[in-house]
Amino acid sequence: MSLSGIFPIDKWNFTTQSILNTLSEEDYKFLISSQGEQKYQKGERVFKEGMIPSGIFFIHSGKVKKYKVDQTGREQIIYVANSGELIGYHAVLAEERYPDSAAVIEASVISFIPKDDFLCILNKSPIFAQRLLKAISHEYTVLANNISVFAQRTAVERLAIALIVVREKYKAETPEGQEVTIDISRNDLANIVGIAQENVIRILREFKAEGIIETKGRKICVKNIRKLVDRSNYK
Repeated sequence: MSLSGIFPIDKWNFTTQSILNTLSEEDYKFLISSQGEQKYQKGERVFKEGMIPSGIFFIHSGKVKKYKVDQTGREQIIYVANSGELIGYHAVLAEERYPDSAAVIEASVISFIPKDDFLCILNKSPIFAQRLLKAISHEYTVLANNISVFAQRTAVERLAIALIVVREKYKAETPEGQEVTIDISRNDLANIVGIAQENVIRILREFKAEGIIETKGRKICVKNIRKLVDRSNYK
C-alpha cells in the first residue's frame, strides 16, 4: 500500500540514487562500472568515524547503516542506505574526516571510488554537482526533522515511524505484487529509535497482537500500514 496521503515519507527519507541518472554513459562507466567490487558480510564495517577519507563508496547490492557511537559504546543509527546509493561523500566534499561510521546490515556488494575520480566527475558534470547539492540539502532537512520529532515522541510512536521508514527502504527493492519484508535486527531497530532493545521487543509484540505486523525470526512484515501510521500519531 502506498503512503501517499497518509504519511509524509519525503520528510523522513532521502536517497542519492537519482543523482547518478544525470551522468552520461561514459561518466557512469568511469565512476562506477570501472571500479572493482568488494563483497561485505553482514556486520562488516565499510568505514569508521574519524578516518581520513580517500574516496567514497557505491552500493551495488545490500544495505548499509550509517551511525555514530557514544562514549558508552552505544550506536545511534542515522540513516540506512540502499543499493544504488553513494555514501561517504560528505567527508570528501568537506575535506574532513568521516563524521560517522558505516557498516552493512546484510550481505552487500560495494565499490570504492577514489577521491580524485569522484571530484573529477563532480567538476566535469554541473548537473551531477547540482543534484548532489540538492540531495545534501534535503538530507539536512530530513535529519533536522528526525531530531526534532524523535525528541518529542513516545517510544511507541518512534518505533512506528522507524518501521514505516525502514519498510520504504525494503519496498524499493521488492518486486511489485510481493509482500514487503523488513529484515533487520532488533538491536539495529533500537539504535534507530534510540530506545532499549527490550522495549523494541515489547512494542513489536503489541503491534503483532493488534494485527499491525507479523514476525518470523528477525523478519517483520507490516500487515496494516494504515494502523501503523495511526500508531505513529504523526500529524
